[in-house]
Amino acid sequence: MSNLMHSLSLRLGLAFALVGTLLLGTIGVYLYQSLQREIAWRDDQALLGRLERVQLLLENSPDLDAPSDRPELYANMLGNTQHFLWVLDDSGRTLVSINPAELVMPQLPATREPVFHQDQAETYRLVTQQLEVNERSLTLIAGHLLTERQLMLAAYRSNLIAVLSVGSLLAFLLGFWISQRGLLPLRRLAQQAASIDSEHLYLRLHTASRYNELDSLVQSFNQALERLEEGFDQLSRFSGDLAHEMRTPLNNLIGQTQQSLSRHRSAEQYEQLLESNLEEFERLARMIDSLLFLARCVQPKHSLARQPTDLHALAERLCDYFEGMAEDQQLELANQCSGTLVVEPEMLTRALANLIANAVRYADAGSTISIASRQENALTIISVHNLGPGIEDEHLPRLFERFYRADPSRSLPGDSGGLGLAIVEAIVRLHGGAVRVSNIDAGVRFELHFPT
Repeated sequence: MSNLMHSLSLRLGLAFALVGTLLLGTIGVYLYQSLQREIAWRDDQALLGRLERVQLLLENSPDLDAPSDRPELYANMLGNTQHFLWVLDDSGRTLVSINPAELVMPQLPATREPVFHQDQAETYRLVTQQLEVNERSLTLIAGHLLTERQLMLAAYRSNLIAVLSVGSLLAFLLGFWISQRGLLPLRRLAQQAASIDSEHLYLRLHTASRYNELDSLVQSFNQALERLEEGFDQLSRFSGDLAHEMRTPLNNLIGQTQQSLSRHRSAEQYEQLLESNLEEFERLARMIDSLLFLARCVQPKHSLARQPTDLHALAERLCDYFEGMAEDQQLELANQCSGTLVVEPEMLTRALANLIANAVRYADAGSTISIASRQENALTIISVHNLGPGIEDEHLPRLFERFYRADPSRSLPGDSGGLGLAIVEAIVRLHGGAVRVSNIDAGVRFELHFPT
């Protein structure tokens, strides 16, 4: 029962029934009231007509006492047992009394104009009028019972209720059928979605029905599947790359240790072994720190301690830090940054440090590495450009993936383990920006786009 109440088809059917009931009910009430007013108006006009005919009959009668001797004349004029008539003289004596229902004659004030009256129980309606006939004042009272009208209106109400009930039922059944037919493509999409799992992320939804709403839903869902497939592939590659990156230093540690334990070594040899192991431990520690930093960056609740940062001063500190490394490679660092940017200084420093270290590692000897900034529309763009061999186009889309290297053979001791550019991309994305890389001006340029 609970699942049935949560059925969209059932709710749509009930909505159709409710709308149909309100519409038919409103029309029925309007028609009923219109009929009621029309019947009442026609009955009142018939009562006035009877007063006029009785008045003509009395005016043409030579003797006003004669009507009391011929009441059947007035009874035939009324036509049926639902009508009644009283004619009273000025002394209150009844000249004519046509009263098949044996009603008690009401005591009503006489007026020159016709006045309608209706009892509180709504069993009859009458009209009274006083007139002068042959210098005598007469009071006419004509009326009719409302029983026939009430029976007719009751039958009309019964028909309306029956029609309303049948119409509501038909509206519900029709609405339920239409919703079942209309939601059939959606149920087919649900069946297709149910067949998609981690091993079938390549599957996509499709529908033969050309509905704009379903097309937008299918397109959005397929785009979500593409993102999930891409993320799942990256996660799979990340797992394999992580295992490979961790295995290399561990194998080195194990191999060196086993070799040293295979025979007796001198204290100096053990010291060299420990120094070599320490380098591998430091490499593992850097890798773990980078992974932890990336994990914190992808958290949606990560808060940034933003503050205005002088870009020229920040870049100058980095140039001083990498000055020795650049001189070893016969490189020159050029600080062309200017302006202020509201960011978290430590994160921006780490991102630029990774880019500068990467540029120093791959730049041509004797060239200049430029760190510059510029304003473009609503963006502040910080770029690091080095002269040297470019990056093949096939590697550019994946360059910021974790552990991805365009040239694995160029892995150097002390590098970031393939996480440096991933950290840069995470930092910029956390600030609401984006990273761009391109082969330009006989070298490679990395650009950090920050919202101003």
